Amino acid sequence: MRADRLVAALLFLQARGRVTAAELAAELEISERTARRDLEALIASGVPVYAQRGRGGGWRLVGGARTDLTGLTSPEVRALFLAAGSSGGSPELRSALRKLLRAVPEPLRPQAEAASRARIVDELDWSRTAVTAGGPHHTALERAVLDGVRVRLGYARPGDEPHERTVDPLGLVLKAGHWYLVAGTAHGLRSFRLGRVISAEPTGEPVRRPAGFDLADAWRSLATRLEDRLLAATVVAHADQDALPLLQRLFDGRLSIGRLLPDGRREIEAKGPSVEVLAAQLTGLGARVEVVGPPRARAHLARLGQELAAHYGALQGMTTP
Repeated sequence: MRADRLVAALLFLQARGRVTAAELAAELEISERTARRDLEALIASGVPVYAQRGRGGGWRLVGGARTDLTGLTSPEVRALFLAAGSSGGSPELRSALRKLLRAVPEPLRPQAEAASRARIVDELDWSRTAVTAGGPHHTALERAVLDGVRVRLGYARPGDEPHERTVDPLGLVLKAGHWYLVAGTAHGLRSFRLGRVISAEPTGEPVRRPAGFDLADAWRSLATRLEDRLLAATVVAHADQDALPLLQRLFDGRLSIGRLLPDGRREIEAKGPSVEVLAAQLTGLGARVEVVGPPRARAHLARLGQELAAHYGALQGMTTP
């Protein structure tokens, strides 16, 4: 749009002090003729621009006139460029940052440039797997949120049959390396992990947005419900001291290390979605961790032990000469 181009021309002129039509044309990727027309349009609109002819000439702002199109404070500039510069930078983002940098007042520009180069986000884990990828349907769902269009969503939880439902996309949330879609459904607000989305087809119908909807408040409510399910069960155990580092890596913030026992072991508590899941997670530590409660966890461990002994005992017998 020409209005956007005129603003970009003014910002470029402000940043450089003096520009030629050829330089402006190269910056905005337009013809020199169009660049001259844009500069003349700025003059006609009252912007104090004048043309200086001859060697070393060009277009200038009268008296070094400047315009601050941002109104940003120094901390706001640093925060904005630090956040935007760390995201790797699509072509659109890099173009937007260049334009914004020219709009930033001169004294704040070095801080903005430094902030844009201060950090990066490496989205690959140590196995070179993208941990913040939203899956193949991320872009489609992002567009549906921005356009306010309902989506026919195909979704598959682990162990469940895939199913399809029509949802109202209301926002996207990045939580611990995973993207989630917050959407309205026939049963109220729900969250959908994007890595489990198998299809996303816009219906063309407008989103039905709840009155007073706030994404941050909605996510806090959904996250609390999910955390309650993920931490629904607790097991108590006695662990050898050398097992504690492994337990901390296994359970992270879901592990509590308690008192030192007379036999030198530590009392621990681990939380998870169910007693069965917790028991299965502890199985690999063998006798270094003794589960003392609840009884259902001990019974599940006993069954797992019997199954493992029977299976691998039989295999061992088959390989013994």
